[in-house]
Amino acid sequence: MDFSHSDEVLEVRRMARDFAEKEIRPHILEWDEQQTFPRDVIFKLGELGFLGILIPPAYGGAGMGYLEYVAIIEELSRVDGSVGISVAAHNSLCTGHIFTFGTEEQRQRFAVPLAKGEKLGAWSLTEPEAGSDAGGTRTTARLDGNEWVLNGQKTFTTHGTYGDICVAMAVTDKSAGHHGISAFIIEKGTAGFSAGKKENKLGLRASDTSTVIFDDCRIPKDNLLGDAGHGFIDALTVLDGGRISIAALALGMAQGAFEASLKYSQQRKQFGRTISAFQGIQFKLADMAIEIDSARLLTHRAAWMKDQGMKTTLESSMAKLHASEVAVRVANECVQIHGGYGYIKDYPAEKFYRDVKLCTIGEGTSEIQRLVIARELLKATEDL
Repeated sequence: MDFSHSDEVLEVRRMARDFAEKEIRPHILEWDEQQTFPRDVIFKLGELGFLGILIPPAYGGAGMGYLEYVAIIEELSRVDGSVGISVAAHNSLCTGHIFTFGTEEQRQRFAVPLAKGEKLGAWSLTEPEAGSDAGGTRTTARLDGNEWVLNGQKTFTTHGTYGDICVAMAVTDKSAGHHGISAFIIEKGTAGFSAGKKENKLGLRASDTSTVIFDDCRIPKDNLLGDAGHGFIDALTVLDGGRISIAALALGMAQGAFEASLKYSQQRKQFGRTISAFQGIQFKLADMAIEIDSARLLTHRAAWMKDQGMKTTLESSMAKLHASEVAVRVANECVQIHGGYGYIKDYPAEKFYRDVKLCTIGEGTSEIQRLVIARELLKATEDL
């Protein structure tokens, strides 16, 4: 086994880290306090090819693989998870869904400007009554001549306010359950399509999360994405890749929290010496480093498998589950190591503590990941 990275991956990681330090770090407190979505910075990332990471150059993308993708998300999230989750949602969910399941015309019309960073993508699956149970989807789409008419609302949509192109799931055949949900492409400015409430969140406050509303929203018949009734099934495939990006998001924030803890422990003095000299702190740092490394190995394995064209449902869920829960534990220890200073905004500990929790919820809760993992393990046993 080869655990080294190619020169290309290392160079991409360096680019992402340099960008994060120069363009993001000076502003993170301001963005967090004011819930400012840094749209200009997001589009600067597009100039680096980071909004079309996985898309071939022929379609305006950077033509990179999942190992590069993980490196980029990790380095951005090490500084600010809000930027990391924006880049992840744009790449994995909206752009990835259109490129993977769209027609050639849809790829040219929608995926190309998304990959070039000219437009920002949103992806809407969750509803007030359909979270872990996507079968509870209430948004409907009916065919009326050469148009689909959408009605309903979606919650927790990243880029719901600022997104230029949205992929949304809606029921086209209520009697068919999961197989009656279809995916559609909706452009900003379409009559009957609007952003609703912007969420006031615990963490990742600089990322844009809002409700989107469909009120007799009419879109062309050709804006059906994939086959009718396959929207939810296709979404599961999209999530196999998306969960790798959430694992990278968690991994980056855990790394940032660890580095902050290490630095603080070497500066803070108590009883005449730095607290890093105390065994209690040393044990915390050792455990944090071990857990982060284990999460990184799971995440990189899933990314490598994805690059080989292998099915990663099990491995993506394992990486996402473990990395997100590791990030929560590491951020908690980061606050503890900082003591009272970990509870105030002059230090980064409290922000990491707030931000990481989303990783155990978004794109499938930890509980859902355990169900997915168990299902895949049992399926493998049945196939023997």
